[in-house]
Amino acid sequence: MPDRGEVLVGAQQLAAELAARPDELFVADVTVAMASPRHDGDYRAESGRAGWEWARIPGSAHLDLRTRFADPAAGFHFGRTSPAEVRAELARCGVGPGTSVVLHDDGRMQWAARAWWMLRGAGVRARVLDGGLPAWLRLPGAPVERGELVREHAAAPAEPPAEPVPEAWADRDEVLAISTGARPGTLLCALSPEHFAGTVPTRYRRRGHIPNSRNLPAAGFLDADGTVAAPARLAERLGPALAGAAEPIVVYCGGGVSACLSALALTLGGYDSVRVYDGSLEEWTADPSLPVTRSGT
Repeated sequence: MPDRGEVLVGAQQLAAELAARPDELFVADVTVAMASPRHDGDYRAESGRAGWEWARIPGSAHLDLRTRFADPAAGFHFGRTSPAEVRAELARCGVGPGTSVVLHDDGRMQWAARAWWMLRGAGVRARVLDGGLPAWLRLPGAPVERGELVREHAAAPAEPPAEPVPEAWADRDEVLAISTGARPGTLLCALSPEHFAGTVPTRYRRRGHIPNSRNLPAAGFLDADGTVAAPARLAERLGPALAGAAEPIVVYCGGGVSACLSALALTLGGYDSVRVYDGSLEEWTADPSLPVTRSGT
């Protein structure tokens, strides 16, 4: 289990690090703006760059996850790229040996968690700003940049070093096998109870959840201030929900984003065999041969 400080960094700590060694940090806003669906199949995703231009941590970059670290041939939005391409993309952003990467979003934590999980799956260490940009803005006297980009990050001379890569991802075949009981594992849906039950509109083809899933909404891992819950509270939430759960624990959501926040919380909670179903319901519901249910667990 990683130390909490290896995964999360508080706003005050980040401010101290930026003051002491700004050239050694790469801070990136990875927010994507997604509107709530008005009807089934209503998928609207836009760049979060406008928010970054309105207010950002000085020296930070904006990375659009719709196009960065995303495979356009995946068949669904935000499909991951290979570990080698993740590392090469970071090098193009100026991240090299000795660079400390900090990721954040607009406070929802799911986009930063998505980027963190992709980097983790590529063997690259990174931290998530706990509470996102709102936590930074709450700091007394926190410096803020506004407006157009004033600097470019030069490409690094070499890719960031790769550490041992955990088995971070699950594909549709593995999910189907777990759902049908053909192989061990536990499916965990990170969506709200309403989306799990299929009682509200979805961005995807069909409402509901993958059969034999458990429901544990990712939003419940955050405290009222938007920071990740303390270890004791994580244990209280994870323990009952995962009682008797077989490994691996495969987390999914609508598009493989909020599932990464759940994966982050599970990792902090001491669960070692955690994977994210990258295609999630966007891929699953597009195939009419794959079952979806609106009732039960």
